[in-house]
Amino acid sequence: MDFTKLDGLKSQLAAMRPLNAGELKRLYGEFNIEFTYDTNAIEGSTLTLRETALILKEDITIAEKPLRMHLDAIGHRDAFEYVVSIAGTTEKLTEYSIKEIHSLVLMSDAENRGIYRSVPVTIQGAAHTPPQPYLIRPQMEALISEYDGLKRGKHIIEAIAEFHLRFEGIHPFIDGNGRTGRLIINLELIKAGLLPVNIKFTDRHKYYDCFDSYYGNGQKPDALAGLIAEYEIQELERYIKIIENKSEL
Repeated sequence: MDFTKLDGLKSQLAAMRPLNAGELKRLYGEFNIEFTYDTNAIEGSTLTLRETALILKEDITIAEKPLRMHLDAIGHRDAFEYVVSIAGTTEKLTEYSIKEIHSLVLMSDAENRGIYRSVPVTIQGAAHTPPQPYLIRPQMEALISEYDGLKRGKHIIEAIAEFHLRFEGIHPFIDGNGRTGRLIINLELIKAGLLPVNIKFTDRHKYYDCFDSYYGNGQKPDALAGLIAEYEIQELERYIKIIENKSEL
């Protein structure tokens, strides 16, 4: 795949005067609300974007919406803030950090937070069947170990895409795998000097097709890498425009 445009925008943004901490916090806060809405909607939440914003910004309870959806929104917000906080460190991705992210995501299920599943599962409509519980730990250890090699041998977008596809294929947790996996995408993007991306609920079918393409086409991550790259280019262009407009004031 050709990542020339993305790499050029990344270099352009890196050469510009950065946003200060307060401005970046505000933008991340706005992003987090949309990200939380879309990622939870993909998993079946019926909260609207406005309702999500009211819960996260105003601590308002939405009548007739389950407590679980409120906790899912709050937990995901906190998980993204945790991702941002650890993205600035030099630590590699570990089982511990993945479980910490999952523990925040699964705020509504104390019994299963940060714990690999102990029962077999199937993914409805998917050609791929996740491994039996006894295979989860060795497969997760192998995936994390092999990820360093992926980053050395591929463009970072391709490496992140392949990690995500394999992570979701393992489906290590009883619930919250999709949300945790998409948070890991953003953790790794930020660590690589890129911007977090939000896979939209409206693009969910395109996102699902990426898994069919990977598991039905020789495990090539091209489809998801292309989708992440599209979102990343949009975010880079948006941030560059914000900085340019700020400089003109």
